[in-house]
Amino acid sequence: MEHPSGLAVTEQVPPTRRTGDPVVVLVHGSLDRAASFARVARRLDDLHLVTYDRRGYQGSRHLPLAAGFEGHVDDLLAVIGGRPAVVVGHSYGGDIALAGALAPGSTVEAVAAYEPPLPWLGFWNHRPAVGGGGPGDDDPAAAAERFFRRLVGDDAWERLSDTGREDRRADGPALVAELRALRAGGPVVDPAALTVPALYGRGSRSRDHQRAGIAWLADHTPDAAVVEFAGAGHGAHLTHPDAFADFVRRAVALATGAAPAEEVPA
Repeated sequence: MEHPSGLAVTEQVPPTRRTGDPVVVLVHGSLDRAASFARVARRLDDLHLVTYDRRGYQGSRHLPLAAGFEGHVDDLLAVIGGRPAVVVGHSYGGDIALAGALAPGSTVEAVAAYEPPLPWLGFWNHRPAVGGGGPGDDDPAAAAERFFRRLVGDDAWERLSDTGREDRRADGPALVAELRALRAGGPVVDPAALTVPALYGRGSRSRDHQRAGIAWLADHTPDAAVVEFAGAGHGAHLTHPDAFADFVRRAVALATGAAPAEEVPA
């Protein structure tokens, strides 16, 4: 459905929802869309689950691009709408989730982030996902294809239909704008300032800088736990939906005070 903000928002409300239960908002990453959480959502049909296409992507592509990183945080807060919430973000969505929990007047009760990019850290992989002096750097469609091939793989790109490839290329302007916004200045989140429980996730097959980033976040967050996804890489919500659904449930448990799931050292 179209949200009052103009964003394409989907709400999954279980018939057994109790008054006061938090809404659980899933925030997708770069060059992605809400539909990528479909397999995860089917495993969470007892939760009040909210997914949305971020500004510039898929069903929200008609909207103007976000005004910097803060624009994406404003959109998240609009989707939450002042309700008690648990927010779970994948990749770039993890940065947005953490920033949403830190926003003044936030109603986020617990936050979870799976391998959010932290380009302000010295050990982060600074190889540009967009730009870098190669052919097509000024072409957002070419940047989207290059980003997809780098993160998902050439074979995956070739398996896309012609329509699927054009759909990804159409997300290029949003991709280029948000990655540049993330790298434009200093840190966009300060994990030491979090006052709600935080959960961080990483894959056992993820890149070294992604795994190190989660360790850094855990070390700098007052109340944090880490969950490792055995056999998973960066796209765990697609390849390991059971584990990602458990990750979401763990975040909800942190908000409600239920018994936590097993965690691993950072």
